[in-house]
Amino acid sequence: MGRLFGTDGIRGVANEYPMTAEIALKVGAAVASYFRNSHGRPRILIGKDTRLSGYMLEYAMVAGICSMGADVLLAGPLPTPGIAFITRDMRADAGVVISASHNPYEYNGIKIFAGDGFKLPDHIEEELERRVTNFETLSLPPYEMIGRARRIEDVQGRYIVHLKNTFPPDADLEGITLVVDCAHGATYKVAPLIFEELGARVITIGTSPDGRNINRDCGALHPQAMAEAVKLHDAHAGIAFDGDGDRVIFSDEKGNILDGDVLMAICARDMLNRDALAQRTVVATVMSNLGLEIALRRMNARLIRTAVGDRYVVEEMRRGGYVLGGEQSGHIVFLNHSTTGDGILSALQVLAVMTREGRPLSELASVMERIPQKLTNVPVNGTIRSLSLIPDYEVTLKKVEAFLGDDGRVLVRPSGTEPVIRIMVEATREELIDKATEMIIDFLKRHLDIK
Repeated sequence: MGRLFGTDGIRGVANEYPMTAEIALKVGAAVASYFRNSHGRPRILIGKDTRLSGYMLEYAMVAGICSMGADVLLAGPLPTPGIAFITRDMRADAGVVISASHNPYEYNGIKIFAGDGFKLPDHIEEELERRVTNFETLSLPPYEMIGRARRIEDVQGRYIVHLKNTFPPDADLEGITLVVDCAHGATYKVAPLIFEELGARVITIGTSPDGRNINRDCGALHPQAMAEAVKLHDAHAGIAFDGDGDRVIFSDEKGNILDGDVLMAICARDMLNRDALAQRTVVATVMSNLGLEIALRRMNARLIRTAVGDRYVVEEMRRGGYVLGGEQSGHIVFLNHSTTGDGILSALQVLAVMTREGRPLSELASVMERIPQKLTNVPVNGTIRSLSLIPDYEVTLKKVEAFLGDDGRVLVRPSGTEPVIRIMVEATREELIDKATEMIIDFLKRHLDIK
């Protein structure tokens, strides 16, 4: 059995290890047994996105959880941050999301939240993995203690009220036209409704999920259609979510695409003006553009970087008492409002800045100037856990860094969610970026089984 947990829970192709019904059942049993030991008879909330395989994995997890004497609350399709919120709001002992986030529909995944709405730390994931591996040793309760499962009907309403309460009470979106792309995913019902209830005219894309079209040529990973629709409809902004709704990417009124770094810069400036940015600090990952760091420095603020993964951003925010953090990919965390990245909530905060300042998004985005950056994914056969184990890797990396000098930086890492090596190169000149990327790919081809 290979390692289960990656940077964001468990993930893989449906009906292939580890995303099989058997493993889902064992994970459900492990979760229930862990929280049963801590809290007596626990209640576990389960939500999902719109993937076809969600049914299979959901019912397998229900069987595993109930077999361990825990009860299940079924929320149905709801954004990942919605499950985190409802877990805390309903005082459940844990929350489970069945989703592969931004990945294509053939993938699925399992993310787990503790009762406080935060993702599990490494040591608890390691304990759950140990229980899955030693599934036969788990102690089953007597037949009269078997758990029940029931569907809860008011989760969307609870989540919508929570999100609307994060928008300034004295503001609305009257007179604003928005293009909203829900990626045929978990936001397809709640997101358009929230923006409409706040007064916006909403033009929707990606709101007809069929189980197979999630993230297909739409949403946060493919925002071009959204940006074109903004220009076509003369909209004030475009908003694109990923499949599980924890990411958001914007388009300004001119069709320019704005990623998470730009959105964090916009919100950081607004929060500094309102004396609301704790310790004048933003937390981001090593992948965030150098332009964000420079923009914050000009505001007399600072950027703290973490390892890749919104979980690590949140851990650093909690450790340091910071309130704004996120990733270039569009995971943005407003810790005063949420325990995890929330695409809809983040969109509302950006729109609040627009309404407060009465300025178009293109003007607000000028707060940050991006340094040229190139992201390259190199598909590999097999699992690569540590590049440092490859002979001469460190030497090659130092050569690339010396080639870039003070004009750039490079980051190479195995993906925690897909069988690829991710290469990020940042430099002031495009030709430096291309040459550095080529040097790294040539090295990988000599030492790894490249697809």
